[in-house]
Amino acid sequence: MKTIIVTGGAGFIGSNLLTLLVPRYPEYIFVNLDKLTYAANPGSLEAVRHLRNYIFEKGDISDSAAVREIFRKYGPDIVIHLAAESHVDRSIVDPSAFITTNIVGTFNLLEACKEKIKGGGDCLFHHVSTDEVYGSLGETGLFTEETKYDPSSPYSASKASSDHLVMAYHRTYGIPVKTTNCSNNYGPRQFPEKLIPLMILNALDGKPLPVYGKGNNVRDWLYVGDHCEAIWQVIERGRIGETYNIGGNSERRNIEVVQLLCDIISSETERSREELAGLITFVADRPGHDLRYAIDTSKIRRELGWEPKETFETGLAKTVRWYLSNSEWVERIRTGEYRDWIEKNYGGRSVDGQ
Repeated sequence: MKTIIVTGGAGFIGSNLLTLLVPRYPEYIFVNLDKLTYAANPGSLEAVRHLRNYIFEKGDISDSAAVREIFRKYGPDIVIHLAAESHVDRSIVDPSAFITTNIVGTFNLLEACKEKIKGGGDCLFHHVSTDEVYGSLGETGLFTEETKYDPSSPYSASKASSDHLVMAYHRTYGIPVKTTNCSNNYGPRQFPEKLIPLMILNALDGKPLPVYGKGNNVRDWLYVGDHCEAIWQVIERGRIGETYNIGGNSERRNIEVVQLLCDIISSETERSREELAGLITFVADRPGHDLRYAIDTSKIRRELGWEPKETFETGLAKTVRWYLSNSEWVERIRTGEYRDWIEKNYGGRSVDGQ
């Protein structure tokens, strides 16, 4: 059986990816390598944690010895690299964790792949990155795979650095790599520091809905399920050494996102639209806030036939319903109970489903 290591598999995208792939592909062993930081939640993996082809390993990719040991133990055929510090605001307050995880961690994984290949093995490295490496667009235009890198925050700079490392290891050492740069993800299991889950939970609690500036910053929104399908298609059929941009074709101003959420939450609960809209509060903009992101997905459409299945409206409705239906998951995040659960169930141990 082939083995796939998924770094950061207890995070938002990773948990959705593993929940999709583990039951679908019993012929693969999926090893979830995760440090279990504040944004990781093993509770998001309840659907797969007891399946025989799922293994959890607690580990930090910035620890080179730990990475080498995981590679020695499992000899992965594929690495899907999702582990990253990803919250822009946190990177502005303290960039150090972003440099350590996003740059040094990627380097350690690439070195381990290099050693496996040097020893005669195979190891495909799939690197998951962001459209934020391209900087900011004006009112028109789209990011393509040839767009010049121009990161604005410590977060996007660290991801840009990791992108360049991945391509350098392909060109210098011949490591088979593929890179995907995605737009803003949303959907089930997202940690509530991000815009959409934060707005959903604040609205349900009757708390203010804080919007930066005038809310005119534009993002292209990608439903996480569509993103996971795209990642797997690139792994299976994408060309070695290539980058594929993945977007949802759903550009919205931030204020429009919040207003639509008010509409959906009102329709799904007994809250009035007027009450929810009255919670919208404009706050001072953050430093270096990019105006607009938008992705040209023509390459992945043309080469792989991928396109998003969800519209922004259908995906957002699914997301709201998930949070409404998973109050226990939400409560554990809010109270910190899941951190106690992690310590009790994992501690310093590795846990597998075999």
